[in-house]
Amino acid sequence: MDERPALFGKYEMGRLLGKGTFAKVYYAKQIDSGESVAIKVISKDQVKREGMMEQIKREIAVMRLVRHPNVAELKEVMATKTKIFFVMEYVRGGELFAKVAKGKLKEDEARKYFQQLISAVDFCHSRGVSHRDLKPENLLLDDNGDLKVSDFGLSALPEQLRNDGLLHTQCGTPAYVAPEVLRKKGYDGSKADIWSCGVILYVLLAGFLPFQDENLMKMYRKIFKAEFEFPPWFSTDARRLLSKLLVADPERRITIPAIMRVPWFRRGLTTHQAFSTEEPPPTAIEGQEDTKLPSPKFFNAFEFISSMSSGFDLSSLFENKRKTGSVFTSKCSVGAIMAKIEGVAKGMNFKVSKLKEFKFKLQGRTEGRKGPLAVTAEVFEVAPEVAVVEFCKSSGDTLEYAKFCEEDVRPGLKDIVWTWQGDQVSTVNNNAKLEEDQ
Repeated sequence: MDERPALFGKYEMGRLLGKGTFAKVYYAKQIDSGESVAIKVISKDQVKREGMMEQIKREIAVMRLVRHPNVAELKEVMATKTKIFFVMEYVRGGELFAKVAKGKLKEDEARKYFQQLISAVDFCHSRGVSHRDLKPENLLLDDNGDLKVSDFGLSALPEQLRNDGLLHTQCGTPAYVAPEVLRKKGYDGSKADIWSCGVILYVLLAGFLPFQDENLMKMYRKIFKAEFEFPPWFSTDARRLLSKLLVADPERRITIPAIMRVPWFRRGLTTHQAFSTEEPPPTAIEGQEDTKLPSPKFFNAFEFISSMSSGFDLSSLFENKRKTGSVFTSKCSVGAIMAKIEGVAKGMNFKVSKLKEFKFKLQGRTEGRKGPLAVTAEVFEVAPEVAVVEFCKSSGDTLEYAKFCEEDVRPGLKDIVWTWQGDQVSTVNNNAKLEEDQ
């Protein structure tokens, strides 16, 4: 290793592990603990030129919600003026498909990896994140031989959803990509992920791809028709499941809750594995109706940018003029949060009016330097037990708004607040002195 300074005084940089379109990935060691990590280095100028800065910020916010034993962990994000550094869990067992290159897997072993893959994908979908680039390079094995999906949501940086709520960008390796993605029409990212899981299961069991042809257009035609054959050694139950996974029409493709009920899939599952009771049940999956009480808008990667966690306050990093606002998380119920905000506002002699189901307007009754202060408060659901609340000034003086937040709102809401954005010093803001020449 050459004599270059430690990254942010924390990480000793090592060999280059790989290169992507926007990034280089290096092996590194945490100096204090000796822990191995992988550090993805992204050029800010390049992502700005490509107009991808907002996408990166969204994914960082959401990755803090994605903590799962079968997803490689995003540990920390740091930055300088020119570069962004993603510190990832280092998964040393190599790619799962290095095993497949030596020959097909036995059915029990293939099932174990498929169970772990579905567990990871289900968890991330419940958090509003679709991978959309599930392929061999993103499936790694740890020291225990367990599957880790790497770069979930970062390998395929998410495009804006259009007005129809669908994604419109082709990405991924063609052989693993769902037909609706190849057709360049709108598609549901989570349904496309399920197709890719089907291709992966086929490859684990067969040792080769279901759709392959030297002529790319012929391969596309096979994918569009879901035209493939089963090798003779596939069991009847495995064939039955694959016939439901590799369905060209995404509306008819099997869902994850249905996969979990398939006897072939359930075989050998242990109680601690896969689908624990701690996570939202399958009915919480995006797009399903809830006939009970209304709930606030689900916190989705594409709907709301929040960087309230320690080490992830990137507002200064991206030099964006964000609207003045305050954000906190709470473990209280949405009803309790709304009632508390209303009570505090009325105690301050603010008029409270409802703008929509989970959004208030708080209107001051006294004249300030720029007229009466008006503030909106909106609640977003992160998970069944966590909510994010955002305050924004809609009119009035900014200094008076800052005083309102610091001296009135914070003390008044302390009983329901879990963490305020920016309360813990961000790694980003303390590390401007790094040598830029990584």
